[in-house]
Formats: sequence, C-alpha cells, structure tokens
Amino acid sequence: MNIKLAVSAAALAVMLTGPALAQDKPQLAFVVNAASDFWKLAEAGVNKAQSELPGYELQFRYPAQGTAALQNALMDDLVAAGTDAIMISSADPKNSIDAFNRIASQVPLFTTDSDAPTSDRIAYLGSSNTLAGVQAGEIAVAAMPDGGKCMGFVGFLGADNAIERIAGFRQAVQGSGVELVDVRGDDVDFARARSNVDDVLAANPDINCMVGFYSYNPPKIYEALQAAGKLGEITVIAFDEDPITLGAVREGSFAGTVVQDPYQWGYQGMHLMAKFLEGDASDIPQDGLIIVPTKVIDQSNVDAFEAELKERIGG
Repeated sequence: MNIKLAVSAAALAVMLTGPALAQDKPQLAFVVNAASDFWKLAEAGVNKAQSELPGYELQFRYPAQGTAALQNALMDDLVAAGTDAIMISSADPKNSIDAFNRIASQVPLFTTDSDAPTSDRIAYLGSSNTLAGVQAGEIAVAAMPDGGKCMGFVGFLGADNAIERIAGFRQAVQGSGVELVDVRGDDVDFARARSNVDDVLAANPDINCMVGFYSYNPPKIYEALQAAGKLGEITVIAFDEDPITLGAVREGSFAGTVVQDPYQWGYQGMHLMAKFLEGDASDIPQDGLIIVPTKVIDQSNVDAFEAELKERIGG
C-alpha cells in the first residue's frame, strides 16, 4: 500500500459524509493487549488528545482477557459499532494477520507496542524494542563487569516486542561474560509470573541476574526476591515504570530500567489517526515506522522521571 497516495475507503467515507450525518463524530479506538497498570499512561495520552480533538470521540479499550482471540473480537465489535480507525497493541501479532487484514479492509488500522509489519496496518507508532533491549543489555554489562548468568521473564514469548527485546539484550551482552540463559513466559498471568521467579530461585542457584521484559515482571521479581531474602544479591534489569520498579531503582535493588513512552503512543496515536481520516498522511514515513525513543532510568534520574509521570497522570 502506498500510504502517500492512498487514503482508505473508510477515510473517504468520513470525508464524504453528507450533511445528514455531519453531527456524528468520527470514533477512534486504542485497544491494548491486557489489563495492566502500564497502560494508564497511554490512557492519559488519549485523554489529553481528546481535549484537543473535540470533533472526535476517542475510546480506550481493554480486552476481557489478554488473548488475541478476544482482542480481535473486540475490534470486530468496534467496527460493527461504527469505529472509524483503530490502534492496537496485539497480544499475538504473528497469529493475528488474517484478523488484522480483515479489520484493515474496513477501517484504517495502526499498531503500537508490538508491530505486525506483514499485515495491512497503516503504520506502527511505538518503541524500537530492539534498541530498548540493547539498552537493557548495556545496563547488565555495566552492573556486572565480571559477567553473570541471567534469566528473563516476559508475558508473550511469541510477541514481536518480546522477541525484539530479547534479541537486543543478547546483542548488547555478546562477548561481555553476561549471558541470558533462558526466558520464561507467563501469558500475562500475574500469579504465573511470580511462580516463574520462585521456580528459578529454587531450581537455578547459578542465576545471579534477572531481566523483567514486561512492565509487571520486575515487580514480581521484586516480590520473590524480597520473600527469599535475596534483594540486592541478584542483579535485576527492568522494563517500564511500575512504581515498585522505580522504588527498587531508587533504593538500589534494581540496576536500572528501560522506559518507553506510552503516554505519547496514546497522544500521538490519536492525532495521527485523526489526520489520516482527514486525508493527511504526511506524518507517516515511507517505512511505516514512527519510533518514540526509550531511555534508561537509574538512581541519578529516577526522581525527576517519576515527577514527570505523576504530572502526566494527575498524581
């Protein structure tokens, strides 16, 4: 699809709507992959965009459970209800291509957080998960100059964001003496996320480093290490900005965390879709990738970062 020349049928339908329907506001939806506190910042970004887009109705939607089937059913429901464009963080993009293409044939579809580049989505807006993984690996190398054995923990092992973060981490630690031995998945089951850490502590005494690749994994690592009396004994590298994670960085229990900017995904994503519906694709690059930078948070900048977060979500 040539995004510079083509505007979807759904976009044209909006632009050509007759006076009888002029009072109906176009609807934009942001669909997340699971119920997690991580998404509160994205929701705050959507709310900010709503204040600047009074001519649109913006929705922020959670699936009933973090499965591709329920996400795809939710998108079908949104389209049936008249939603005009959708941005989604897919739980399983590789196995959702047919569903994505079905949706994309009806309304403009955008991805965030975890891309589906082989689908007919218009563009991806989010992090470079590979570069975020590299940043996490660099934290590990700096924290363990003599090397170490790391175990990773993540929600969806098959999701692009997980695959790319893991690959980036391995790239960064190559030749350093730091090794990512394995990664345990939990399918966004928080109890399983905790038990995965407990199991590693019991069965793998040689592991002296843990990496939490999804936002809720580092807090579960913290809980397990605290219960086992091993906080500070095992190096922990985190992702995202859960309050427990930031507190652990502040107290020195975690070496650092790589943070994304989901607020901007929500804020920029709504503006991007609104402009596209209006026939303006100028913000969409030829490769369809709009990268929002990630950054490393450690003891030196955690207080300033947390203050910014509180301002964005109103405390």
